[in-house]
Amino acid sequence: MTAAFIFLLLVALLLVGMPVSIALGLTVLTVLFALTDVPLDAVALKLFTGIESFELMCVPFFILAGNFLTHGGVARRMIRFATAMAGHWPGGLGLAAVVACAIFAAVSGSSPATVVAIGSIMIPAMVARGYPKSFAAGAVASGGVLGILIPPSIVMVLYSVATAGMLAEGPTGERVHSASVDDLFMAGVVPGFVLATLLGLTTVWLARRRGYPRTERQPWSERLASFLDCFWGLALIVIVMGGIYGGIFTPTEAAAVSAVYAFVVAVYIYRDLALKDVPRVLLASASMSAMLLYIITNAVLFTFLLTHEQIPQAMADWLIHQGFGPVTFLLVVNVILLLAGCVMEPASVTLILAPILFPVAAKLGIDPVHFGIIMVVNMEIGMLTPPVGLNLYVASGISRLGLTTLSVAVLPWLATMLAFLMLVTFWPALSLALPRWLGMM
Repeated sequence: MTAAFIFLLLVALLLVGMPVSIALGLTVLTVLFALTDVPLDAVALKLFTGIESFELMCVPFFILAGNFLTHGGVARRMIRFATAMAGHWPGGLGLAAVVACAIFAAVSGSSPATVVAIGSIMIPAMVARGYPKSFAAGAVASGGVLGILIPPSIVMVLYSVATAGMLAEGPTGERVHSASVDDLFMAGVVPGFVLATLLGLTTVWLARRRGYPRTERQPWSERLASFLDCFWGLALIVIVMGGIYGGIFTPTEAAAVSAVYAFVVAVYIYRDLALKDVPRVLLASASMSAMLLYIITNAVLFTFLLTHEQIPQAMADWLIHQGFGPVTFLLVVNVILLLAGCVMEPASVTLILAPILFPVAAKLGIDPVHFGIIMVVNMEIGMLTPPVGLNLYVASGISRLGLTTLSVAVLPWLATMLAFLMLVTFWPALSLALPRWLGMM
């Protein structure tokens, strides 16, 4: 009865248009004070201890690094490199846009930031070369989803934090620990590469079928020059992933290093960002970080409420009693996450549903890292589904296309992503092979 009241109240608050963070907080406080005997000081203590997680420091640092790179000319250099390497294929600039999104995703950790950085340059360039604006915007919006799958990924950090410390049991009653951030980062490498390849092939197929132009093949000297020009930006990928796997620093320390490195590259190496503009970048990063951390704060209380009432454990026992196996459960989870992604942004969906679904997945023997990647891919698809597809809104603002037109334009890439979701869901080795091979699991 308590569980039904919790979810009905939360849904009702969301339906009246209340922000997710406030809806979570009001739901928790209402239930705690009306239906439980939890003291107020316990709530306050949990509020502070829940957000003092060391891993959460990743979020503001990766946001700051992404903003420095977005404003510092790194995206323009990556686009030049991607165009030199892939522009001669059918629909070359569209393919170059997807490649550039994949490269920028590996240094930003954010899908909307990737769409802004790549789309503001590539969409006008493609239109000037004779591509339909809808195709240009669709390619960039779809390629931008790679920002939360290719590490570093802010959504992966949130999944790790949301499930940390939960009482999850495996099929035989053993304790199942949540996935660490570095395991999730490494698990996202191969799926990210595979999805980038599939999105690129979809772009080439559409361009060949519709007769879109291609650019001239660049000589190897131009390709080398474009690579050297964006070398300092690409080096960040090696610094972050190599540093984490090499044991030089933790993911949080890697985020801090990436922020400092991005500042140095943007201001002193490329000199595309003036010192007088740095406060503006800091303010924008602080504003975005505060918004996310406020959601996280209330989500921590929501997780505390669920754990106190033992709702996830009760759901796991009920589903197993009903005969739900891993396959059926994962199919249901995908439907739930896809529907939630249509009406909420990825951070909110992850923070609300991960604590509920993770114990059930653990009870059914699903690896926490594999389950995390499944959630991230679902969140990617949610970035392209109206009415709250963030990438659609960002690409719409850049291209000046209506949301309906853009929603239709991304359908071929969206179909590719749905097929990829099934591949990730039912082929765990795609996510787990690399971290296992590296001895991380």
